Amino acid sequence: MGDGEVNRKRKRGRGGKSRKKRSNEDSSDQKSPNPPPVNNRSVATADGNRNDGKKKSQLSSRSSSLLDKMRAKLSGGHFRMLNEKLYTCTGKEALRYFSDDPSLFNVYHAGYQEQMLHWPEQPVNIIMKWLKNKSPSLVVADFGCGDARLAKNVKNKVYSFDLVANDPSVIACDMSNTPLESSSIDVAVFCLSLMGVNYQSFIQEANRVLKPGGWLLIAEVKSRFDPNTKGADPKVFIKAVCKLGFTSELKE
Repeated sequence: MGDGEVNRKRKRGRGGKSRKKRSNEDSSDQKSPNPPPVNNRSVATADGNRNDGKKKSQLSSRSSSLLDKMRAKLSGGHFRMLNEKLYTCTGKEALRYFSDDPSLFNVYHAGYQEQMLHWPEQPVNIIMKWLKNKSPSLVVADFGCGDARLAKNVKNKVYSFDLVANDPSVIACDMSNTPLESSSIDVAVFCLSLMGVNYQSFIQEANRVLKPGGWLLIAEVKSRFDPNTKGADPKVFIKAVCKLGFTSELKE
């Protein structure tokens, strides 16, 4: 998928089986009349003013460009700091952190959106396409929904969860403890949101709320599953997820 990887898994049914799914000069001698006297000093001054204006405009443009670059650099640095924070704390700690200062959540998602502009394909678009090929009656839970883009672009009923509710349709909560009833949804989605040292508990929560035979869709950056960059071994990760009650259906 380029920069992202989608893992689709299906929760085991009671029987333990699940179906596999398969960007001019006049040439005469007549003299021309003498031109009127010219005030050279005033002309020079006027030219100088024009040049000064051009220089000021160029300086202003350069200053604006430099400020934009500095802001982008600061914003990118802040995003990386917050991203690191989310990967190294628990879901409960992350909820408390952003609840204390919701503006940080906006900073994080502004950085996230900037990052997405440089990706050849966005994982959420792949998930939306997958859902649109399924029945619109499937109930979906979007864990770490951000701006609830998924819910706004599919016909399915979607429960949107995140650490801060920036949209009326979003429920703020810890991803390991949602208000959903057990066995109440058909599809659980983690789109670049399986973060935190206790992400296993997020998958356990998805397992709790999924109906038997339900789908678990996970989209993550490839580097998270590359042992050469200190990422998780994909085979080990899939094996661990299967131990929680899922069977591997498709890995892209």
